[in-house]
Amino acid sequence: MFQAVRACVILNPAARGHKAGRFHHSLDRIAAASVVRKTSAPGTARQLAADAVAEGFDTIIAAGGDGTLNEVLNGLADVPEGFARVRLGILPLGTVNVFARELGLPLAPEVAWAALQRAGESHIDVGCFEHHSSGETRRDYFVQLAGAGLDARAIEGVSGPLKKRLGPLAYVLAGLRALLARPAAITVVAGGQTISGQLVLIGNGRLYGGPFRLFPRADLRDGLLEVCVFPRANVWTLLRCGGPLLFSKQLPEAAVLRLRAGALKLSAARPTRFEVDGELGGHLPATVSVSQQRLRILLPG
Repeated sequence: MFQAVRACVILNPAARGHKAGRFHHSLDRIAAASVVRKTSAPGTARQLAADAVAEGFDTIIAAGGDGTLNEVLNGLADVPEGFARVRLGILPLGTVNVFARELGLPLAPEVAWAALQRAGESHIDVGCFEHHSSGETRRDYFVQLAGAGLDARAIEGVSGPLKKRLGPLAYVLAGLRALLARPAAITVVAGGQTISGQLVLIGNGRLYGGPFRLFPRADLRDGLLEVCVFPRANVWTLLRCGGPLLFSKQLPEAAVLRLRAGALKLSAARPTRFEVDGELGGHLPATVSVSQQRLRILLPG
């Protein structure tokens, strides 16, 4: 349980149209003692989270979608010992809310807020992409999933207005458009194994894109990432995998290569973007690692 006066709620008022706006009024009524700070543009949640850590808040609540959550996560990482100093809470206000689904959190905001009042602290793993940009080493953290190749190209093609208007369908349409681009060959090296493919998905949790169990062996607390490599990312792969995903929420195992590792290296033959928790990251090459049970998170008892 947390004391409201020590909680900073970072609210994305654009999440799911008017839903976040309506909840903001409920939040004022339910927890008047909490500090509420609204994001104003992409990227501001990260700075707001870092500022809240520096100001001494011991609980920060990400009120938005998976993108807001990822920004807050990286804001904690921007402050020395930020993960150790702060507990993270989640209010799902987004389009898909993959991580909230992974944790089994209520998706109705008012119910989720009530559950947070009774929540206890747990610890989960945090993944990290380490890469170079403009001559500097950068780190992009994630809690649920990451990927390189087709899914990053699809995310790059989703605009804010399109996502607000179409919801999850916006990603489907962007993915179909991304299939038309020539894919790069991506090489994965981990634990003495080398695997190549055109799409690499990495799971810290089991779910991808909502209810789809793409990483059935993933565990948020075991210090390992589950890596799923598609040798080809084309229309044939889509047709082969689409039916099983729709009906069983899982991939046909013959269509993918898998490995589990605590660290891996990704490289590509030409410039290739990666994504973390559905947010665009940098370009390959990158080293991917996981820190076991590093993040303090509030979960209903």
